Amino acid sequence: MDNLYENQEESTLDLQTIFHLVRQWAWVVVLAAMIAGVTAYIVSQQMTPVYRATTTVLINEAPSTKATDYTSVMTSERLARTYAEMITKRPVLQGVIDALGLQTSTDDLAETINVTLVRDTQLISVSVENIDPVLAANIADALVAVFTRQVLETQTARYASSKESLETQMSAVEVQLNTLRSELAAARTATDKDRLEEKIVRYEQSYNNLALSYEQVRLTEAQTISSVVPVESAGIPSTPVSPKTMQNTLLAAVVGALLAAGVIFLVETFNDVIRDPDEIVKRFQLPILAIVGTYAKPEDGPITQLHPRAYSAEAFRVLRTNIFFSGTDNPMRTLLITSPTPAEGKTTVSANLAVVCAQSGKRTVLIDADLHRPRVHQVFKAPNRGGLSSLLVQPEVEIGNVLQDTKTPDLKLISSGPIITNPSELLSSRKMRNLLNQLENQTDIVVIDSPPVLSVTDAIVLAPHVDGVLLVVNPGKTNLRIIKQSLEQIQRVGGTVIGVVLNEVEVRKSRAAYYYPGYHKYRQHYDEYVIERKNGHGKKEKTTLPWGKKN
Repeated sequence: MDNLYENQEESTLDLQTIFHLVRQWAWVVVLAAMIAGVTAYIVSQQMTPVYRATTTVLINEAPSTKATDYTSVMTSERLARTYAEMITKRPVLQGVIDALGLQTSTDDLAETINVTLVRDTQLISVSVENIDPVLAANIADALVAVFTRQVLETQTARYASSKESLETQMSAVEVQLNTLRSELAAARTATDKDRLEEKIVRYEQSYNNLALSYEQVRLTEAQTISSVVPVESAGIPSTPVSPKTMQNTLLAAVVGALLAAGVIFLVETFNDVIRDPDEIVKRFQLPILAIVGTYAKPEDGPITQLHPRAYSAEAFRVLRTNIFFSGTDNPMRTLLITSPTPAEGKTTVSANLAVVCAQSGKRTVLIDADLHRPRVHQVFKAPNRGGLSSLLVQPEVEIGNVLQDTKTPDLKLISSGPIITNPSELLSSRKMRNLLNQLENQTDIVVIDSPPVLSVTDAIVLAPHVDGVLLVVNPGKTNLRIIKQSLEQIQRVGGTVIGVVLNEVEVRKSRAAYYYPGYHKYRQHYDEYVIERKNGHGKKEKTTLPWGKKN
């Protein structure tokens, strides 16, 4: 048989689900943001403040290279970038360390310096960060001073040898001139004076040529040297640049909220626990016959029997009505109630459904077919000396001997009876089928409480022999994968699942609230009723609940 559930629509997070998740988990997101923000604030407060001192220098381009063409502009930008790189090199940094007597290395000092070019200008901004604001300003000013001196020394060194050579030659010529002038003063003859005067003229001409060359070198030096001029000295900063407490706090809060939201959506995306009834309807094409909310269960019997006018009993009357209308053409005479896993409330649903069926005038029999962990007799406070197992094992036992009356007229009870070792074999026997046929002829409806589908095979062997199977699931613990497995097993043996009951639904917290508009307002029209239950010390105490309908 083809599996009807193989190609059903997968569960996705639609806009309504996202809206519900935001409402449900908003407190987690806010808490994560608060924790992250407070943590960032405390850490920022504990951090040592760092101050930044900034100075600005002007790169004064050499006069001989100044022009207005595009090439000159590019040259100026390259010069500025070159100087920006040179200012953080080891010779400059070592000069700053020596000048200020710093106890640090050039690498550590370089990490505290940031050099940036001012766009479309010849300005360079030099920033120094340090925990001492005064020292930060001193380092910034010293850095500019040392760099300026080294740049000047580097450029003047190119002309130093030429100037020194010319100065030496000029000094030698000057010595010769002084000697010749002394000899001219001591000469006695006209011939000697003419000869000395002629030599003096030649040496003076040589001196003038050397002096002219010397001035040309100096002029060339002045025209080709680019200078670094401080524009603004570094002031002592008064406000730290880090840590930025408010910025860190806000950023951490936002990141914390985003991480929390991401984790929530990731978990919800891969979580196939039932989020809303529509998922069952869409994926398995099964109707939701009733949504039973959470309520304090009385210890003396089903709530529909003890407090038939209580609001929680309305959900079981809705279930009864939906079951009757689902079998308009073929009336539902035998109904098997089961669940995918234990502790989902199938026995509670079975007991209350049987009560409301009997209250509507239907002759009803409730059978406890859970021969592993029977609980129906506990719910009704009935004996369990004889029951279903007695009918199946002992041939002389008649149905009338095990049928028990209840406080509800028209409702009979067949408890599980003594525990047996082979319940699935007996439930699948012909005797069990004959028992169902006999009860069907004597009553209007037979409600059977069976074990969970995935725990034992009892529900599976009974499913083909009843008119319909009702699956009870707890949205808080049952996931879609388990429901699918349960439905496949029932389908595989030919059972007919007529619908699903959502049990123990916290309406205020779940998306089932969309199915009950005005739920809490409507409950205000119901009176209180009192139940007795034992507290943790074994004493009975009374609990007042607002679930009794006003007249």
